[in-house]
Amino acid sequence: MQTPKDIEKNIEATFNVLDTMNEVKVSPFFKDKTMQRLFSEKKETIPTGFSWFTPKLQLATLVCVLLVNVFGIYQMTKTEYDTNISNFATMYELGEDSKPSLFN
Repeated sequence: MQTPKDIEKNIEATFNVLDTMNEVKVSPFFKDKTMQRLFSEKKETIPTGFSWFTPKLQLATLVCVLLVNVFGIYQMTKTEYDTNISNFATMYELGEDSKPSLFN
């Protein structure tokens, strides 16, 4: 345990340190800058995964999809499609006239 004499020395040393402290030089606008940083309104940014999918690209994609669909409908309305399907069905015996099924 420390004696009261040692405690008195520590207290004096502590007070001597306070005498050696100097005033800190601070910018006159430090408080204003700090308050602005603390209480400024921050913009909320919403990260999007499709930020590259701009309206121009969306329009081009829509046009391409429509063209593919129109081409597909045009091809399906041709009579060749029906003949090709019937040829395929007869080649692989998929028609209704084929052998009777086990489940009939």
